[in-house]
Amino acid sequence: MAKKYEVGEELTGKVTGIQPYGAFVSLDEGTQGLVHISEVTYGFVKDINEFLTVGEEVKVKVLEIDEKAGKISLSIRALFDAPPDARKDSNPRKTLQAKVDERDAEGFNSLKDKLQDWIDKSSY
Repeated sequence: MAKKYEVGEELTGKVTGIQPYGAFVSLDEGTQGLVHISEVTYGFVKDINEFLTVGEEVKVKVLEIDEKAGKISLSIRALFDAPPDARKDSNPRKTLQAKVDERDAEGFNSLKDKLQDWIDKSSY
């Protein structure tokens, strides 16, 4: 590594290569780091090429430094706040039993109510 970097540092680099698992970003003439595909943005990324291109300048945050291996882990998404998860707030998950009770409560009650009528009719 040509320059000493620190975890948490925010830098600007240039995308030098893209692989299915992430993008290599040059931080200076002698140092490259990897932005793993999971660190590109929040949410699922199927194809990293939809978000980054070779030669593009990107802002990154240093997540981890392995000096022995000479590797730097970078993140783009760490520079942004996580989006609110609207699904959890507006539509809480129900248990399977709660769904059955909600949908079938009337059906089971009507069977229960009609049972005595069926018994009475069958004795004719």
